[in-house]
Amino acid sequence: MSHLRKVLIYLKPYKGWVFVACGLVVIEALAQLVVPLLLKFVIDDGIYLGDMTAILLGSGLMLVAAGVGAIATVRRAYNSAKFSQWMAFDLRNDLFSRIQRFSFGNMDRMQTGQLITRVSSDIDVVRMFAGLGLIMIIRAIVLLVGSLFFLVATDPKLSMIMVVLIPAIGIVFFVLAKIAQPLFKLVQQRLDVLNTIVQENLAGVRVVKAFVREPYAVDQFEGANNAYMEKFVKVNRLMVVAFPVVMLIANLGMLAVIILGGIQVIEGALTVGGLVAFSNYLMTATFPIVMLGMIIAMMPAADASAERILEVLNTESDIQESSTATPLEAMRGKVSFEQVTFNYNGSSAAAVLQDINLVIEPGQSVALLGATGSGKTTLVGLIPRLYDATEGRVLVDGVDVREMTEYSLRSQIGVALQQTTLFSGTIAENIAYGRPDAAKDEIVKAAKAAQAHDFITVMPDGYESNVEARGTNLSGGQKQRIAIARALLINPAILILDDSTSSVDMETEFLIQEALDEIMEGRTTFIIAQRISSVLKADQIVILDRGRITAKGTHRELLDKSPIYQEIFCSQLGIDFEVEGISSDCRDDAEVGVE
Repeated sequence: MSHLRKVLIYLKPYKGWVFVACGLVVIEALAQLVVPLLLKFVIDDGIYLGDMTAILLGSGLMLVAAGVGAIATVRRAYNSAKFSQWMAFDLRNDLFSRIQRFSFGNMDRMQTGQLITRVSSDIDVVRMFAGLGLIMIIRAIVLLVGSLFFLVATDPKLSMIMVVLIPAIGIVFFVLAKIAQPLFKLVQQRLDVLNTIVQENLAGVRVVKAFVREPYAVDQFEGANNAYMEKFVKVNRLMVVAFPVVMLIANLGMLAVIILGGIQVIEGALTVGGLVAFSNYLMTATFPIVMLGMIIAMMPAADASAERILEVLNTESDIQESSTATPLEAMRGKVSFEQVTFNYNGSSAAAVLQDINLVIEPGQSVALLGATGSGKTTLVGLIPRLYDATEGRVLVDGVDVREMTEYSLRSQIGVALQQTTLFSGTIAENIAYGRPDAAKDEIVKAAKAAQAHDFITVMPDGYESNVEARGTNLSGGQKQRIAIARALLINPAILILDDSTSSVDMETEFLIQEALDEIMEGRTTFIIAQRISSVLKADQIVILDRGRITAKGTHRELLDKSPIYQEIFCSQLGIDFEVEGISSDCRDDAEVGVE
């Protein structure tokens, strides 16, 4: 149970409550142990001798013992719940904080459903063991040792029954634990799959409905649910078999006590009260053995969950901040890529970017064009260290980004991603996500620049309108404009627009572009776009093909020398398009040139 021991270290800050709970459970056990002894007194010294005073005294003491045990049980249960919940609270916080520090690479390798299971179900399994299992171990040990002591004290010969009883029950639970441990891990893995399917189908419910795939989604969930149920039932079947076997062994032991003890009573070697007390102590001794068995059955489940929790806690982010990293105080915005190669799995054969050399001066705007999968998004993702270059260096203001603190780097880079994510809360809160302390007029200014102000003001509560789950009450274009406003609000030195106007119409894109022309003044801007009309004014246009830069230059230069750019230009803007003195003949077999 090495994994469980490591996780239970989280109880250390609450050791005071743990010790109190342990003390209270000892009191519980002692109160229970004294009852058979008092019962023997009532029978032998009261009922048998006809002494009413002994009967009343013994009964009164039994009542006191029961009251003390009840008070100790209530208080112990409260303490156990308290420290176990606080332990779970700390574990959840640390687990979530660790996930937040994961890089894009870490998240690429982990499914959301798995992480949800570990933050919720796995922590609850460990919490239940910490709050109940640990305390019950102490109770079981005290009851078992105390019962054995009183059994020997009552009748040493009869107590030899326990020599057979304890090992027999112990073997049953040992076999149970050995078989159950790997099964509990499989149960949680099946729960991972189940949660992943739920998460994916809820997130993609519109796609499911659009393609009429509800029956498939239901079948997929039913299959995963059935696999989970089968493993869960298999584990419980073990419990169902094990506990009746244990009770059978215990009842056989009780039968032996009644027969052998009855013979001793008849022979006068044992009193009736002694036999009753012995029988009670036998059951009291059997109960903690069963209890230990239950705890042994809990331990594999808790250890399996602890292993899964530790797997996340012990996973280091692919992006590590250097111990010598220094903050970048005021970013000017010069970006350099020096012999940059990148791949997702460490294999150079599968490089997404290869030998990238590119320099962007402060204040320049750079447009990235290329087919899907050419590496555009990956390239800009290297600047804020969403990924790290496999080879080569990415420099900002002449400093390797790996030598800067992540906060000082990312806080000066505004990013509007292609896949827009909005959070629960108001529109104003979503725009101010990167600057929660931003004033209302600053939020409005950023929204106006992103051409979002007009549609926001006509909403029922304006900027205080709530964003529904996954932004379903907003169109794709509206969500993109909010994302652009969010990026602009932090007043970044470097602005990255990753196809952030793909969901808006041409007219809105034109208005956004006009506003951005002013905003981009003095700041370095990277624009990934599908529409060539939105990048014509860029200081540099970079063409990527299969992870390599195949051409770069201004619009004029690329029209003259890049066949790929000419093809994009002609396919989107048509025949004989003319802009700023540049004309082109896009008819078949015609040459495209610069006037």
